[in-house]
Amino acid sequence: MLCLDELKSLKVLVVEDEKSIAELLKSAIGDYFSRFDIAYDGEAGVIKCRSLMPDLIITDIMIPKLNGLEMAREIKRFADIPIIVLSAYSDKEKLLTAIDIGVVKYFIKPFDPDELLEYICELAVKIKKQKVVELTHGYVFKDKLYHDSKLITLTKKELLFFRKLIEKKGDTISHDEIKELLWKSLDVSDERVRTFIRRLRVKTSKDLIKSISGQGYYLSMV
Repeated sequence: MLCLDELKSLKVLVVEDEKSIAELLKSAIGDYFSRFDIAYDGEAGVIKCRSLMPDLIITDIMIPKLNGLEMAREIKRFADIPIIVLSAYSDKEKLLTAIDIGVVKYFIKPFDPDELLEYICELAVKIKKQKVVELTHGYVFKDKLYHDSKLITLTKKELLFFRKLIEKKGDTISHDEIKELLWKSLDVSDERVRTFIRRLRVKTSKDLIKSISGQGYYLSMV
């Protein structure tokens, strides 16, 4: 395959409760990627996704705690990550639900790892194009934030916030959305959100993260 070089920069998360299948995938295609992580249930998949922010997720549907489609729906709330579903069932209702959630591909078990890899190669080109986002005032986001080619060190919460701003493509993110994204169910005040934004602006620029009174914040993009 001519596209294998495109895979070297990708981080992949596999969510599969059958360890034999997870290990089969890892041995068959894991070495092609910069990182290949495994979670064994839907809740662990969401947690790992938040911390790792992979470029691609591969998941079974029938996994514990949250099934693959429930997990995909939860992940899509905070990150626009391509999700490939593996399933032993060709249930039409599940297929339609997967499409509705935004799953990019549905493979029926048993599947050919080479076919999966071939599809990921096609997807990798699109992922690479989407990963480089030019912002104003010399800032560029390439999975991390850079200013004039210099890396800006961000905390996990700041990086998660920036990724959400990128996903919004210039649209506003509200205080409530920020609270849910960064602090989940904790009781967080608006002042804590404003303090978070102030500190982030000190690291970057007051002109990069714009605010609309009473609505929230948005990213100044080219």
